[in-house]
Amino acid sequence: MSDLDLKNLPEREEEIDFSDIYEKHQINVEDDLDTIIVVDGAPIVDEAKEEKLRTVLTKLFTKNAGEIKENGIWMPMAPNASGKRESKGFLFIDFETPEAAHAAIKNLDGHKMSKSHQLSVNRFSDVEKYATMSDEYVPPVQEEFKPKEHLKSWLMDPQARDQFFVYHGNDAGIYWNRKSEKPEEVYSRRDWTQGYLQWSPLGSYIATFHSQGIALWGGPSWAQIVRFYHPGVRLIDFSPNERYLVTWSTEPINLSRIPANTRHPFSDYDEGNQTIVWDIKTGALLRTFPSTQSESQQKTVRWPMFKWSPSDKYFARVVPGQQLSVYEAPSMTLLDKKSIKIDGIVDFEWSPALGGKADPKLNQKEEVLSYWTPEVGNQPARVTIMAMPSKEIVRTKNLFNVTECSLYWQSQGYFLAVKVNRHTKTKKSQFTNLEIFRMCEKAIPVETLEIKDPVLKFAWEPNGERFATISTNDPAYGAAPNQSGAAAPTTIKTAITFYYLDTSKAVAGFRPLKKIEKKTANNFAWSPKGRHIVLATIRSPSSHDIEFWDLDFEPAAGSSLSEAAKKEGKKEVDSIQLLATQEHYGVTDIEWDPTGRYVASGSSAWHHSVDHGFAIWDFKGQQLIQENIDNFKLLQWRPRPKTLLSDEQKKKIRKNLRQYSKIFDEEDLAAGDANAAKLIAARRKAVEEWYAWRKQAEKQMLEERKAAGKELRSTQDDGKSETIEEWVEEVIDEVEEIVD
Repeated sequence: MSDLDLKNLPEREEEIDFSDIYEKHQINVEDDLDTIIVVDGAPIVDEAKEEKLRTVLTKLFTKNAGEIKENGIWMPMAPNASGKRESKGFLFIDFETPEAAHAAIKNLDGHKMSKSHQLSVNRFSDVEKYATMSDEYVPPVQEEFKPKEHLKSWLMDPQARDQFFVYHGNDAGIYWNRKSEKPEEVYSRRDWTQGYLQWSPLGSYIATFHSQGIALWGGPSWAQIVRFYHPGVRLIDFSPNERYLVTWSTEPINLSRIPANTRHPFSDYDEGNQTIVWDIKTGALLRTFPSTQSESQQKTVRWPMFKWSPSDKYFARVVPGQQLSVYEAPSMTLLDKKSIKIDGIVDFEWSPALGGKADPKLNQKEEVLSYWTPEVGNQPARVTIMAMPSKEIVRTKNLFNVTECSLYWQSQGYFLAVKVNRHTKTKKSQFTNLEIFRMCEKAIPVETLEIKDPVLKFAWEPNGERFATISTNDPAYGAAPNQSGAAAPTTIKTAITFYYLDTSKAVAGFRPLKKIEKKTANNFAWSPKGRHIVLATIRSPSSHDIEFWDLDFEPAAGSSLSEAAKKEGKKEVDSIQLLATQEHYGVTDIEWDPTGRYVASGSSAWHHSVDHGFAIWDFKGQQLIQENIDNFKLLQWRPRPKTLLSDEQKKKIRKNLRQYSKIFDEEDLAAGDANAAKLIAARRKAVEEWYAWRKQAEKQMLEERKAAGKELRSTQDDGKSETIEEWVEEVIDEVEEIVD
């Protein structure tokens, strides 16, 4: 229109050229509308409360999404039936960035402002898209069904073997355990992980660590199932039922440092956070959390940062000294929208019991957790048991002269043991008390056990009413470096004590069952099935003992142990029996397999510079295999999920165990014969190769002598000589044992 000729004006409006105006005032619809969202379901208010609602919504969306443009909230108002102006229940919000608008949809769609107001958040550009949709239904294109691999296929192994992974150098592999034979490789890969491997709690997945995040693998082919983008990840934790994964990174999320073409799930809301909760099945990011620790406390990380309830419905963390924050899953929101203020809180633990009618022995309607607070001013230290989600206080116990507390739940939630490290009034020495809460009894009585010496380790027997402790009265324990600056010795004398619940008296109580003194054991591991326990001196420069104990030992009638007991006038043989004492040089780790049949001991390169490798033992302490592997780092048994057998089916199996044992013995014998046949065949082949080589060498030697004119005289054989091959098989050792 700049070249408008007034003498030749267009006769019709359609002939007017507006192109220069359009070009000057062109609007990029896609760019401008990406920052606008539509919020429906907001409270309907009149003009008097309009500003207050704007303030609430501004605060809500700014906190959970990002910055809003100036005057970026438009809330339509219209007269109602009485003539007063009021809002219509929906509004428009214009953010500074498209990322903030995306975060608002992700974090606040479905958010409940009150019991009767739930927000529905959508993109403004979606309104036009859905408005112009065709009324004619077009069926979606169905993709070809591709069945997924069974994540628990290894449980179908006909021989009921267990798997474990071995990580050494840059190599990692998964193997079948084959008793005394060399483990059978299932899958191996070089540079599979960049730092660590970890099984999920039920054994469905194996997690590998990478610079850009975590990957989960599984199934018979060990294909990658899902990956989680979290740069610099260092720690992970699974929920008990494998529904969620928590990851922690040393690097706070920084959107500006993520490469432009990299797909990632983060928004402005996640900026600066270090901890992420993921949905394992979908791979979706559910929520990120900032660190609660001050700068001075960030040298060490409290892990797991979040602790899960046994049902996966709740997870919680402590803000040390201030509060306990309990969140609901999968919404990832605070329970009742607020944390529980608890002055001085130090730590907490969830009970493994599900509550409700899951266990008739427990009078427990909800899931419960326990926490402890130290002495503050005139207030004593206190242990508290709280029910969730009602937050009802179930039981408390006051404690005095407390240095530190540790909480230990029995595997079924029947007992809670609190290890209380106490000091004398002069604070020059320490001792330990055990406060045991009996959760199955009315009013939850608490029993106190006084132990004169500091307790270094405590553990309940799985699914049992016994527990074990390691204590010491060695003066070297806790000794400061000497004048020359040398550190105190790391191997100290210890005592191991086993306790049981004595129900023979009117008032039941825990009593010492046996005390084993003058040992150097600093660690123990209960069998997952109970009864057996392994004592070990790990990560010690001077002692490497491993002891195998049976707490329900029953010698056969007429055996040497039974006869010795009779001579001593004992009616019963001591039920606690040392089965074997072994040594594994440089042992750093002890781990039972999930069936309680085998124990693995390892010497890791993470703790020693030489003699790396692992050994596998049976529960009696007999060494089955030993592998010396350079730069060996870790061996971990694959966990098993809980059995699906009912109590009646288990009872039937125990009743017919001898019949099953015969079948297993025959299979073991057949496998042994097959292995022996392979060995004999290999030896026979080696002998035949030797004779063939010898004949060839003799023939070559005769030809060389003949060529040199030194041919040997041939002796006449009148047919009376013959060659006899004699095979001698010698049985070195044979042991036959029937295990009930």
